[in-house]
Amino acid sequence: MKQRTSPRARRVADEIQRDLAELLRTEVKDPRVKDVTLTHVDVTSDMAHARVYVTALAGKAHAADTIAALGRTAGFLRSQLAQRLSLYSVPQLTFVYDDSIESGMELSRLIDEAVAADRKLEGQ
Repeated sequence: MKQRTSPRARRVADEIQRDLAELLRTEVKDPRVKDVTLTHVDVTSDMAHARVYVTALAGKAHAADTIAALGRTAGFLRSQLAQRLSLYSVPQLTFVYDDSIESGMELSRLIDEAVAADRKLEGQ
């Protein structure tokens, strides 16, 4: 059963997502995280942890490297967030690879193939 997030946790998650995206774009020099897109952030109701969902241009093949690189920069990112956010305590950051976009594209491709096969069979 999915737990509901409070409006405050949702606002904090949105702000973390915006600030992290900017920090990754402007402050982080690691080339493995340059093409990362933040898809979603979940913050626990006690504001202690934030799960950051990411996808990368390099794709699922390089997901482990991307997550490892983000894990190494988590401390720096958290300290930068502390300067930007007006929170008593900034949540611990955990990065998770989000393959939903790639899965959606694969599903769309399969649907297109099935439709094309149906049309081919109708034409016979």
